[in-house]
Amino acid sequence: MRLERIAVAFAVAMFSSAAFAQAYPNKPIRLIVPWPPGGPAEALARTVTTKMSEVMGQPFIIEAKPGANGTIGTAFVAKAAPDGYTILFSHLGPTAISPSLMKDLPYDPVKDFEPITQVISGPTLLVVRTGLPINNVKELIAHAKANPGKLSYASVGVASTTHLAGEMLNVAAGINTLHVPYKGSTPAITDMLGQRVDFAFFGISGSIQQARAGQLRAIAISTLKRSPNFPDIPAVAETVPGFELNSWYGMMAPAGTSKAIVQRLYQEVAAAVKKPDVIEWMKQNGLDPVASTPEEHAAYIRSETAKWAKAIKDAKVTTN
Repeated sequence: MRLERIAVAFAVAMFSSAAFAQAYPNKPIRLIVPWPPGGPAEALARTVTTKMSEVMGQPFIIEAKPGANGTIGTAFVAKAAPDGYTILFSHLGPTAISPSLMKDLPYDPVKDFEPITQVISGPTLLVVRTGLPINNVKELIAHAKANPGKLSYASVGVASTTHLAGEMLNVAAGINTLHVPYKGSTPAITDMLGQRVDFAFFGISGSIQQARAGQLRAIAISTLKRSPNFPDIPAVAETVPGFELNSWYGMMAPAGTSKAIVQRLYQEVAAAVKKPDVIEWMKQNGLDPVASTPEEHAAYIRSETAKWAKAIKDAKVTTN
């Protein structure tokens, strides 16, 4: 009798979960973007979720909650109800980098979330201001060595991927450059256009248009090899062997969200990034669609966390 009751309870639970998943969603879904509004993260989120909405029958409300290198918005979702209606547009920084930098991180990236998928992978673009006589990585390194501590590089914030990329280059190339943090990519790019800061590693989708227009000079890309989307731009690794930095965005739900909902969201992201117009948009912005399974994304987060812990230690980066 006890085994029968367990079997019945299990069947009821499975039926209830399946029925709930079929009814989901029955109201708008909030997608929390932990970066300032109007930036490349929001543009990517809208491009993907527009396609998801068409199939799921409910709109995605994109809500920016910026601050503290993405940890404010990430913490908000960690504390949200696990009902599938508040989802995080996750990013490498607050997910895999911040755990090695912040002792009082208000969430656990592994325990407090259900990974849904890695949406895209995207390299960063190494750009210099047009007023500098620098056209490649070799010249940048030579200029930095001839002027120690005088070249400045912009980032979107302390301990961001754009900050760590600069420190990684300092360590790998044996140079000394000055870090200038900003609150987001827009003011950082504005100051580069105004010739007030010398170089930067920016997400390719947020800087490629200025580079194409000749407002910034793109001298390298952060993948180990040249990107098929931009074959004329050399890889940093061609001059600094082994240098690699790939930024990524994904989706995660609060811990406890049903597997049926997680699976549904994963399937819709995977379908969205296969749409021809989405593929073309990503190509134009230098992004590679991924759409990994929830299990693959969970494993990737663990590997990225370990990788960046070592990079941060080697570069001696702190938030103090």
